[in-house]
Amino acid sequence: MQESKINIPLLGDTFPEFSASTSHGPMNLPGDLKGQWFVLFSHPADFTPVCTTEFVAFQKRIKAFEDMGVKLIGMSVDQVFSHIKWVEWIEEKLDVEITFPIVAANDTIANKLGMLHPGKGSNTVRAVFVVDPESKVRLVLYYPQEIGRNMDEIVRATKAMMASDANGVAMPAGWPDNELIGEKVIVPPAQSQEEAKKRPDQYECYDWWFCYRDLK
Repeated sequence: MQESKINIPLLGDTFPEFSASTSHGPMNLPGDLKGQWFVLFSHPADFTPVCTTEFVAFQKRIKAFEDMGVKLIGMSVDQVFSHIKWVEWIEEKLDVEITFPIVAANDTIANKLGMLHPGKGSNTVRAVFVVDPESKVRLVLYYPQEIGRNMDEIVRATKAMMASDANGVAMPAGWPDNELIGEKVIVPPAQSQEEAKKRPDQYECYDWWFCYRDLK
Protein backbone atom coordinates (compact mmCIF):
# COMPACT_ATOMS: atom_id res chain seq x y z
CA MET A 1 0.00 0.00 0.00
CA GLN A 2 1.50 3.32 -1.08
CA GLU A 3 1.51 6.11 1.48
CA SER A 4 0.12 9.46 0.40
CA LYS A 5 2.75 12.16 0.30
CA ILE A 6 2.11 15.46 2.01
CA ASN A 7 3.60 18.41 0.14
CA ILE A 8 4.47 21.14 2.60
CA PRO A 9 6.27 24.21 1.21
CA LEU A 10 9.55 24.75 3.04
CA LEU A 11 10.92 28.08 4.21
CA GLY A 12 12.57 29.80 1.27
CA ASP A 13 10.57 27.87 -1.33
CA THR A 14 8.62 29.75 -3.97
CA PHE A 15 4.96 29.73 -3.00
CA PRO A 16 3.12 27.12 -5.15
CA GLU A 17 1.22 28.62 -8.07
CA PHE A 18 -2.52 28.17 -8.40
CA SER A 19 -5.64 29.85 -9.75
CA ALA A 20 -8.89 29.77 -7.82
CA SER A 21 -12.25 31.37 -7.26
CA THR A 22 -12.59 33.56 -4.19
CA SER A 23 -15.33 35.51 -2.45
CA HIS A 24 -13.88 38.58 -4.21
CA GLY A 25 -13.57 36.98 -7.67
CA PRO A 26 -10.85 34.98 -9.48
CA MET A 27 -7.32 35.12 -8.06
CA ASN A 28 -3.93 33.83 -9.21
CA LEU A 29 -1.36 33.24 -6.50
CA PRO A 30 1.32 34.24 -6.01
CA GLY A 31 1.29 36.10 -9.35
CA ASP A 32 -1.44 38.61 -8.53
CA LEU A 33 0.47 39.68 -5.41
CA LYS A 34 4.00 39.73 -6.81
CA GLY A 35 5.93 42.51 -5.11
CA GLN A 36 3.71 42.45 -2.01
CA TRP A 37 3.73 40.58 1.29
CA PHE A 38 0.70 38.41 1.92
CA VAL A 39 -0.62 36.09 4.60
CA LEU A 40 -2.67 33.10 3.44
CA PHE A 41 -4.43 31.14 6.14
CA SER A 42 -6.59 28.06 5.77
CA HIS A 43 -9.45 26.98 7.99
CA PRO A 44 -11.14 23.55 8.27
CA ALA A 45 -14.67 24.60 7.27
CA ASP A 46 -17.16 27.45 7.03
CA PHE A 47 -19.94 27.67 9.60
CA THR A 48 -17.86 26.16 12.41
CA PRO A 49 -17.37 27.82 15.81
CA VAL A 50 -13.56 27.97 16.09
CA CYS A 51 -13.18 29.17 12.49
CA THR A 52 -15.79 31.86 13.08
CA THR A 53 -13.82 33.18 16.07
CA GLU A 54 -10.67 33.17 13.94
CA PHE A 55 -12.26 35.13 11.10
CA VAL A 56 -13.54 37.76 13.51
CA ALA A 57 -10.09 37.95 15.14
CA PHE A 58 -8.32 38.35 11.77
CA GLN A 59 -10.78 41.04 10.70
CA LYS A 60 -10.27 42.92 13.98
CA ARG A 61 -6.57 43.13 13.07
CA ILE A 62 -7.00 43.95 9.39
CA LYS A 63 -5.73 47.51 9.88
CA ALA A 64 -2.49 46.19 11.38
CA PHE A 65 -1.93 44.10 8.25
CA GLU A 66 -2.94 46.92 5.91
CA ASP A 67 -0.66 49.40 7.69
CA MET A 68 2.25 47.05 6.92
CA GLY A 69 1.12 46.69 3.30
CA VAL A 70 0.25 43.02 3.85
CA LYS A 71 -2.65 41.33 2.05
CA LEU A 72 -4.71 38.90 4.13
CA ILE A 73 -6.37 35.92 2.40
CA GLY A 74 -8.49 33.12 3.84
CA MET A 75 -8.95 29.65 2.36
CA SER A 76 -10.83 26.39 2.75
CA VAL A 77 -12.17 23.66 0.46
CA ASP A 78 -15.71 25.00 0.83
CA GLN A 79 -17.31 26.40 -2.32
CA VAL A 80 -17.54 30.12 -3.00
CA PHE A 81 -21.27 30.30 -2.30
CA SER A 82 -20.60 28.87 1.17
CA HIS A 83 -17.91 31.51 1.81
CA ILE A 84 -20.29 34.28 0.71
CA LYS A 85 -23.14 33.01 2.88
CA TRP A 86 -20.88 32.58 5.91
CA VAL A 87 -19.50 36.11 5.54
CA GLU A 88 -23.07 37.40 5.34
CA TRP A 89 -23.94 35.44 8.51
CA ILE A 90 -20.94 36.88 10.38
CA GLU A 91 -21.92 40.41 9.46
CA GLU A 92 -25.60 39.88 10.29
CA LYS A 93 -25.17 37.98 13.57
CA LEU A 94 -21.84 39.29 14.88
CA ASP A 95 -21.77 42.77 13.33
CA VAL A 96 -18.34 42.19 11.78
CA GLU A 97 -17.77 42.78 8.05
CA ILE A 98 -15.14 40.42 6.60
CA THR A 99 -13.23 42.50 4.06
CA PHE A 100 -10.51 40.05 2.94
CA PRO A 101 -11.04 37.45 0.18
CA ILE A 102 -11.61 33.75 0.90
CA VAL A 103 -10.25 31.21 -1.57
CA ALA A 104 -12.40 28.24 -2.55
CA ALA A 105 -9.65 25.63 -2.78
CA ASN A 106 -9.93 22.23 -4.41
CA ASP A 107 -8.05 19.14 -3.29
CA THR A 108 -5.22 19.85 -5.75
CA ILE A 109 -4.59 23.28 -4.25
CA ALA A 110 -4.93 21.98 -0.71
CA ASN A 111 -2.45 19.19 -1.37
CA LYS A 112 0.07 21.62 -2.87
CA LEU A 113 0.11 23.39 0.47
CA GLY A 114 0.04 20.32 2.70
CA MET A 115 -3.37 21.32 4.03
CA LEU A 116 -5.04 17.91 3.78
CA HIS A 117 -3.60 15.55 6.37
CA PRO A 118 -4.27 11.79 6.62
CA GLY A 119 -6.71 10.96 9.38
CA LYS A 120 -8.33 14.39 9.30
CA GLY A 121 -10.90 13.70 6.60
CA SER A 122 -11.55 16.22 3.83
CA ASN A 123 -11.24 19.33 6.00
CA THR A 124 -8.15 21.50 5.69
CA VAL A 125 -5.92 21.99 8.72
CA ARG A 126 -5.27 25.45 10.17
CA ALA A 127 -2.24 26.50 8.14
CA VAL A 128 -0.65 29.95 7.91
CA PHE A 129 1.77 31.00 5.16
CA VAL A 130 3.57 34.34 5.20
CA VAL A 131 4.94 35.13 1.73
CA ASP A 132 7.32 37.96 0.84
CA PRO A 133 7.39 40.26 -2.24
CA GLU A 134 9.62 37.77 -4.09
CA SER A 135 6.91 35.10 -3.60
CA LYS A 136 9.13 33.21 -1.15
CA VAL A 137 7.59 31.37 1.79
CA ARG A 138 8.98 33.01 4.92
CA LEU A 139 6.88 31.52 7.71
CA VAL A 140 4.72 28.39 7.99
CA LEU A 141 2.48 27.58 10.94
CA TYR A 142 0.22 24.55 11.35
CA TYR A 143 -2.41 24.26 14.04
CA PRO A 144 -4.69 21.28 14.80
CA GLN A 145 -8.38 21.64 14.09
CA GLU A 146 -9.14 21.85 17.80
CA ILE A 147 -6.97 24.92 18.51
CA GLY A 148 -7.65 28.44 17.27
CA ARG A 149 -4.71 30.60 16.25
CA ASN A 150 -3.16 33.62 17.99
CA MET A 151 -3.51 36.39 15.41
CA ASP A 152 -1.39 38.82 17.40
CA GLU A 153 1.56 36.46 16.93
CA ILE A 154 0.98 36.35 13.17
CA VAL A 155 0.94 40.16 13.06
CA ARG A 156 4.06 40.32 15.26
CA ALA A 157 6.02 37.74 13.28
CA THR A 158 5.20 39.40 9.96
CA LYS A 159 6.23 42.81 11.28
CA ALA A 160 9.43 41.30 12.69
CA MET A 161 10.37 39.68 9.37
CA MET A 162 9.80 42.91 7.48
CA ALA A 163 11.91 44.85 9.99
CA SER A 164 14.64 42.21 9.85
CA ASP A 165 14.78 42.38 6.05
CA ALA A 166 14.81 46.17 5.98
CA ASN A 167 17.54 46.56 8.61
CA GLY A 168 19.72 43.46 8.27
CA VAL A 169 19.22 42.45 11.89
CA ALA A 170 17.79 39.54 13.88
CA MET A 171 14.81 39.88 16.17
CA PRO A 172 14.88 38.63 19.78
CA ALA A 173 12.21 36.45 21.36
CA GLY A 174 8.90 38.25 21.80
CA TRP A 175 10.12 41.36 19.96
CA PRO A 176 9.36 44.19 20.54
CA ASP A 177 8.88 43.15 24.18
CA ASN A 178 11.93 41.01 24.86
CA GLU A 179 12.83 40.27 28.49
CA LEU A 180 16.52 41.10 27.99
CA ILE A 181 16.78 43.89 25.43
CA GLY A 182 13.23 45.21 25.11
CA GLU A 183 12.53 46.60 21.65
CA LYS A 184 16.17 46.61 20.55
CA VAL A 185 17.36 44.25 17.81
CA ILE A 186 20.30 41.87 17.50
CA VAL A 187 23.32 42.72 15.39
CA PRO A 188 24.52 39.93 13.04
CA PRO A 189 27.47 37.95 14.47
CA ALA A 190 31.05 39.04 13.83
CA GLN A 191 32.76 37.27 10.95
CA SER A 192 36.38 37.68 12.09
CA GLN A 193 38.45 38.05 15.27
CA GLU A 194 39.23 41.64 14.37
CA GLU A 195 35.57 42.45 13.94
CA ALA A 196 34.72 40.67 17.20
CA LYS A 197 37.17 42.85 19.13
CA LYS A 198 35.50 46.01 17.83
CA ARG A 199 31.95 44.98 18.67
CA PRO A 200 31.82 46.17 22.33
CA ASP A 201 32.91 49.65 21.20
CA GLN A 202 30.30 49.78 18.45
CA TYR A 203 27.19 48.41 20.16
CA GLU A 204 25.67 47.47 23.47
CA CYS A 205 26.82 43.91 24.15
CA TYR A 206 26.58 41.10 26.67
CA ASP A 207 29.62 39.71 24.83
CA TRP A 208 31.03 40.20 21.33
CA TRP A 209 28.70 37.49 19.97
CA PHE A 210 25.58 39.00 21.56
CA CYS A 211 25.35 42.67 20.60
CA TYR A 212 22.24 44.73 20.04
CA ARG A 213 21.08 48.19 18.99
CA ASP A 214 18.03 50.37 18.51
CA LEU A 215 15.92 49.71 15.43
CA LYS A 216 16.43 52.78 13.28
